Amino acid sequence: MLPDTLSRIEKKLKDSAIPPEKKTELLKLFANLKTEITELAKTKQEQSESIAGFTHISAHEAVRQKQNPQLLKLSLEGLISSVKEFEASHPKLADSVNRICSILSNLGI
Repeated sequence: MLPDTLSRIEKKLKDSAIPPEKKTELLKLFANLKTEITELAKTKQEQSESIAGFTHISAHEAVRQKQNPQLLKLSLEGLISSVKEFEASHPKLADSVNRICSILSNLGI
């Protein structure tokens, strides 16, 4: 499930109408996030699937043609919440998620 979810997220980001410079930045951050989640999955499968799932939902809501601001906000809140417990033990993961959320927010997504 995890590899499929990560692949779908990456495809959504690549196919989105996000400005090219931001898309490049998001894809780099996503690559870091993907590495961290994959490593995390080896020891914390359930938590890593939660993070991947919220990332997928957030990416989906962010690139929808008809956006629902409330759903986007909820998905981003879920994503942030799902990684909070890992901030201390997985600082790279928390940093990647925070940066992705900031970029999407700054894009008005």
